[in-house]
Amino acid sequence: MVRKRIVAEAVDQSKIPYRTLDTGARIPAIGLGTFGSDHVSGETVAEAVKGAILSGYRHIDCASVYRNEDLIGRVLKEVVSGGIKREELWITSKVWNDMHGKGDVLRSVNRTLRELKLEYLDLYLVHWPFPNHHAPRVGVDSRDPDAKPYIHENYMSTWRQMEKLLSDGLVRHIGTANMTIPKIKLLLRDCAIKPSCNEMELHPHFQQPELFSFVTGNGIVPIGYSPLGSPARPARDRTETDTSDMDDPVILSIAKRMNVHPASVCLKWAVQRGQIPIPFSVNRKNYLANLKAVTEYPLTDEDMRLISGIDRNCRLIKGQVFLWQGAKSWEDLWDIEGG
Repeated sequence: MVRKRIVAEAVDQSKIPYRTLDTGARIPAIGLGTFGSDHVSGETVAEAVKGAILSGYRHIDCASVYRNEDLIGRVLKEVVSGGIKREELWITSKVWNDMHGKGDVLRSVNRTLRELKLEYLDLYLVHWPFPNHHAPRVGVDSRDPDAKPYIHENYMSTWRQMEKLLSDGLVRHIGTANMTIPKIKLLLRDCAIKPSCNEMELHPHFQQPELFSFVTGNGIVPIGYSPLGSPARPARDRTETDTSDMDDPVILSIAKRMNVHPASVCLKWAVQRGQIPIPFSVNRKNYLANLKAVTEYPLTDEDMRLISGIDRNCRLIKGQVFLWQGAKSWEDLWDIEGG
């Protein structure tokens, strides 16, 4: 009975917007994130994935480090067995920082494919441009004693492995995440196959206009994480200077006029701007509302103009746990001074 109700309320697939990649492939312009911010169980996330797909989602953003791909895999097998064609789904995953070494990328993707019960991934990303990693649920002051700054030749070694996954048929597209303009410039100079997508933090208070323009200008589609300002992010990613997108007067005013939740305004803005938001929620009411938000009642040009003016350059996911010995601050991760 619950499944029938969910299916009955599902969003019409013909209304869901898509983006076209450099290969001509079409990717749904909104996805469901699967990082539970260290506080939601894998079982709960997997159940949300199932509900989201039955509600109309076709784009699921996964990662090996989220430690829930085996549970999500059971759901994917179930929904495909239930009649949803594999080719209708867009499944993304990411290689984690401790699997950048020689031969590691292949081992990582094979494990992900095995756990997700898939023969291929639609998109595979390098999660971070550093081999630096951390134990689960560590504090913001935790440091990997072997952490290193960005070393381009090492990253290219990882990228060559990513390129081979394409020729091996294990993935359909490859991409980057948490990159900067200087790093992408180096990658574009030296790669044989350029990234199709770059996953990056994007929300009204952190619009990254220069990076956004750079990637889109190079035919790379931006995928935006934390599109609602990540209100449930881990404590390690919170600082006193953080701002709240959904409490911004401009967002609230538009939401009031449209009689929608501020989250809907943030997502409408994201899709209309040209990025692919991947909001996370395990609450069916919320993830269904998120999907509906991008299929009906678009923002006006004036709304878009007003939101473009509230960028506060407020990065929420600073990445302090990836810093190396001698680094001055989290800003070193992001080439703030152009390094």
